[in-house]
Amino acid sequence: MARKLAVIGAGLMGAGIAQVSAQAGYEVVLRDVTDEALARGKDGIRASYEKFTAKGKMTPEDAEAALARITTTTDLDAAAGADLVVEAVFEKIEVKQEIFRALDRIVGAETVLASNTSAIPITKIAAATEHPERVVGTHFFSPVPLMQLCELVRGYKTSDETLARAREFAEAVGKTCIVVNRDVAGFVTTRLISALVVEAVKLYESGVASAEDIDAACRLGFGHAMGPLATTDLTGVDILLHATGNIYTESQDEKFAPPEIMRRMVDAGDLGRKSGQGFYTY
Repeated sequence: MARKLAVIGAGLMGAGIAQVSAQAGYEVVLRDVTDEALARGKDGIRASYEKFTAKGKMTPEDAEAALARITTTTDLDAAAGADLVVEAVFEKIEVKQEIFRALDRIVGAETVLASNTSAIPITKIAAATEHPERVVGTHFFSPVPLMQLCELVRGYKTSDETLARAREFAEAVGKTCIVVNRDVAGFVTTRLISALVVEAVKLYESGVASAEDIDAACRLGFGHAMGPLATTDLTGVDILLHATGNIYTESQDEKFAPPEIMRRMVDAGDLGRKSGQGFYTY
């Protein structure tokens, strides 16, 4: 079984993927462009392991051993020995294609190249490589150590073997997988949350109900852990605007057209929790 992993991007998602993989016994190379980003990522992983240890979910020895399995680097060439590479950088097609183009040359012929994108079609990312059959989507959820789901996405040319190896990896790090057989923008989960968010924002924007009441309806009426507007604030209004905009551009489906208020909020810097103000004040 593949036991060497490279994770490209040490942000919240990349660090989370590195964390669960090291915990599951993988040797992990975590790569980012600056030493500061790598230090932040590693500190976050250490703090998370300490929380698990304090709650008795991990022994201090296991936490130390897992941390020791993660090495950090600013050199993309360090991915050369990996059985599987997971890219978790900013949601920008040009950035991802550049990384995949480089990885395609760096890694061995048997290496699976996976992207953690939540909305960019895998086929577009794979098109930058000479071997699109080995490119697959592995969409993890935040926070990675706590969220059970991994959305596996088949690109237009993804092989059965690549999909099977991606599933083997995701299940080995404790995730339950769903498979997206057709590479549509937004896959399954981002389409569902985007449709709900857009409708919730429209109801709020037109004064039908308050943010609190719309969220309460989804929590208490549908059993959602969190309402769509609170979810938008947590994820970032700018991130959701970008995701819904991406899906709308690809699909031309009106239900994904971002409401004007979301654009104005982003213009004004009201991005949700990270800025202190979104649909709620923090």
